[in-house]
Amino acid sequence: MSQAKEVKSDRKYTKDHEWALSEGAELVVGITAFAVDALGDITLVSLDVKPGDRVEAHKAFGTIESVKTLSDLFAPVSGKITRVNAALENAPELVNEDCWGKAWMIAIAPGKNGNSEEHRTKTPGFSSITFRIARLAGKSIPNGFSPNKCFPARMMSV
Repeated sequence: MSQAKEVKSDRKYTKDHEWALSEGAELVVGITAFAVDALGDITLVSLDVKPGDRVEAHKAFGTIESVKTLSDLFAPVSGKITRVNAALENAPELVNEDCWGKAWMIAIAPGKNGNSEEHRTKTPGFSSITFRIARLAGKSIPNGFSPNKCFPARMMSV
């Protein structure tokens, strides 16, 4: 099980605590340990997309249900779904066990400019969500963290 204070330096983060990891031409998307800790025991992951579907940035692609609540899952970028983690349908507890790895949710081939510098803000505070997550978790920013690894939209101010 991941620790809620864990922040991975190889990912980009959204305000809603989704992470995106670049793997070749795809962005693999999941939720953070901080979100998992806040949700509690995951009882259901409903991914409302299939390979070939298009998603829009900041629009829901599914839901995650826990003993505490039901929450939407949001796409960090627009693009085409290339893979869906079907294992979560029968084993939602994977999210609690390994939210950074086995419990990835979808993979997106970003649309035009979906993984370019245009999706990285160049304004002050652009990495505020990652810094805020780290501060809330009571830890320093990980070595190797690049402040342009955060999506600009839906950012929280510090």
